[in-house]
Amino acid sequence: MATVSAKVYEHHKKADDTYNVKICVHHKSERKFIDTNHYVVKKQLTKDYKIKDSFIADKVEQQLREYRKVISDLDDRLIYFTAESLRDFLRDKDEDIDFVKFCDNHISRLRQEGRTRSADNHRVVRNSLIDFFNRESFSINEIHVNMLMVYERYLRSERTMTRINQFGRPVTKTVKGVSDAAIHNYMRDLRTLFNAARDHYNNEDMGLFRIKHYPFKKYKVGSAPSTRNRNNTLEEVLVISNCVTTPGSRAELAKELYMLSFFLCGMNAVDLYQLNPQDIRNGRVDYNRSKTKGKRKDNAFISIKVVDEAKPLLEKYISNLKRRYSSIGCFNKALSKGMDQLCRLTNLSGVTFYWARHTFATVARNDCRVSKDDVALALNHVDEGNRTTDIYIAKDWKIVDDVQRKVIAQLRKTEIKVLKKAQIKKGTEKIAA
Repeated sequence: MATVSAKVYEHHKKADDTYNVKICVHHKSERKFIDTNHYVVKKQLTKDYKIKDSFIADKVEQQLREYRKVISDLDDRLIYFTAESLRDFLRDKDEDIDFVKFCDNHISRLRQEGRTRSADNHRVVRNSLIDFFNRESFSINEIHVNMLMVYERYLRSERTMTRINQFGRPVTKTVKGVSDAAIHNYMRDLRTLFNAARDHYNNEDMGLFRIKHYPFKKYKVGSAPSTRNRNNTLEEVLVISNCVTTPGSRAELAKELYMLSFFLCGMNAVDLYQLNPQDIRNGRVDYNRSKTKGKRKDNAFISIKVVDEAKPLLEKYISNLKRRYSSIGCFNKALSKGMDQLCRLTNLSGVTFYWARHTFATVARNDCRVSKDDVALALNHVDEGNRTTDIYIAKDWKIVDDVQRKVIAQLRKTEIKVLKKAQIKKGTEKIAA
């Protein structure tokens, strides 16, 4: 049986000659303590350190009665508590949950687990909520259906936001409202954060709920809206590859890493950033895809052949990216700015680094007529409908090699066609002259 009692200890005397009244939680032969808001001086205590001040004693007794009622209501579930977990439950059950503080802790855990992309996405939502509420802290109870609808309208509108730049200085800028696709991503990630908070603070098996409401039952996030095609033609890939850029510039970084991703079956930026020389073995790049390695039994492992076109780029950038950029966030910003510069140099609009992956997949399927299953294997995707079958089939990286070879061969065919067209045009212009 668990018991609670008020305690004041002589050795807990503070510099101002006061003592904090503590609640002792005794359970399973262990004692844990809860600090109270009550402080007493020596004259308010008996010689054996019992509270004799009637006002403080009544306040503490009231708190003890509340704790005893909670313990009594737990009934048979009390057996599942340790002294520490019971102490935490009594102390925190009515405490308001600071959603920003939870987000910070959750994002930190994601980074420790190597889930940098998810951490970055959740930080964007966390920051936008602070902008929306216009304060650094707010209760999870303030996230409800009406708030979500107002928040959505806020995201769609032009708004001002302040962020700290790389020099530690606040920078305020005005941004336009976001698209339908971005609204979906914001709300999806907010729902993920809210669900993570419920998983952390609630215990459904024991019927303990600190977060009792669920606004996403009425507010439906829905599925992501269809987006426009995000792939380049092979002619555009050649324009990117042949673009003249300043050595060491961000545009050069974007151009060469776009091509490296294309040659390595659409390898993601985060995986390029994390590559080490030891990941190159027997002429192959062996790595675990960061985006999904924590969600798959095979840790999202894939082995990609290092084709001749990729070798000089790998030698140039492997390990150097980490020395050049202190974090994946800094690297992504540089890559994004480099892609913007590259678009201006090539007159290609809206192309991002991720288009290399889409382009590889589109060429493999539409131009090379590779099956969707083989394209998925080369992209290191998992077919949800074939998970059981995949258990019985060993991975054959020669299939990936074949997809890679066909796509690069198609690029070279296109290059020859482009050169021939240029020669014919040049010859025609000479005759005309």
